[in-house]
Amino acid sequence: MASIRGGHKLDAALAEMATKIANPATLRVGFLSNASYPDGTPVAMVAAIQDYGAPSVGIPPRPFFRNMVADKRGEWPNAILLALKSARMDAKRALDVVGAAIAGQLRQSIIDTNSPALAESTIRRKGHSKPLVDTGHMLNSVDHEVKTS
Repeated sequence: MASIRGGHKLDAALAEMATKIANPATLRVGFLSNASYPDGTPVAMVAAIQDYGAPSVGIPPRPFFRNMVADKRGEWPNAILLALKSARMDAKRALDVVGAAIAGQLRQSIIDTNSPALAESTIRRKGHSKPLVDTGHMLNSVDHEVKTS
């Protein structure tokens, strides 16, 4: 008859894994509530205006955020799975890794967005023709956070 040894180690490992999995976590990526311009304007508000546009004041939509989500969201479930395996099922650690990657994707989307072109008056004021980047404050405000309950 075969015997099994070390079952207590397996039990301990499974108990540890169950504890980590039982502690849910929430990932937020983008412009968090504490991000603001020096004058106090929330970065999220400026980003939303840029993403959706404000036609009444001549700002066309430049959907950098929506396009990034549409293009990349299919990659995220597998990234989370791989991160969970790598983090030994620690949801907070796994989501922190994935959150940093998604924040990088969002920054890249801001950099890659070049249309619609800026108005000539805006180009003269800024001194360049790159949409979504003036001072770099919005780009540098992209962040992520993981909260556990």
